Amino acid sequence: MGNCRSCDASRSTTVTAKLVLRDGRLQEFSWPVKVSLLLQQNPDCFICSSDEMEFDQYVAEMGGDEELQAGEVYFELPLRWRKQRLQAEDMAALAVKASVALSGSRRSQDRIMSRCGCCASGKIEPVVEVFGEKRIAAGDDGGGKRGNWKGGKLSAISEE
Repeated sequence: MGNCRSCDASRSTTVTAKLVLRDGRLQEFSWPVKVSLLLQQNPDCFICSSDEMEFDQYVAEMGGDEELQAGEVYFELPLRWRKQRLQAEDMAALAVKASVALSGSRRSQDRIMSRCGCCASGKIEPVVEVFGEKRIAAGDDGGGKRGNWKGGKLSAISEE
């Protein structure tokens, strides 16, 4: 309520194309970049759009003349992945890798706003367990008096 900064005032206005590298690092591009340029740096990989990935389907490789689009997330994958269908385990691993990479992004203002819960964007961060370590959902410190209220039943007041 009164404890949160305005989301509009603190958000970055630069929208970037985000590339999750094989090693889990994140590269962001605020300018158009061709896939062929990225592949020169790592020729044993290919680039794919997260929007084009489907369960039990082959991964669609982007062409060298295609450009990464701002606001989209892309993956750098090993060449051998072109010949296999995406399994549930693969998609889950990529989702975790992207989540970790995006949360480690230097765009800290977005992270601050998603933690305080004041944004109208409705970001929801589930409780997940990563490498045996319990992570608590954003905005929840895992304790406090939230569940200790012993008051009566709540009722609704109708508006006329």
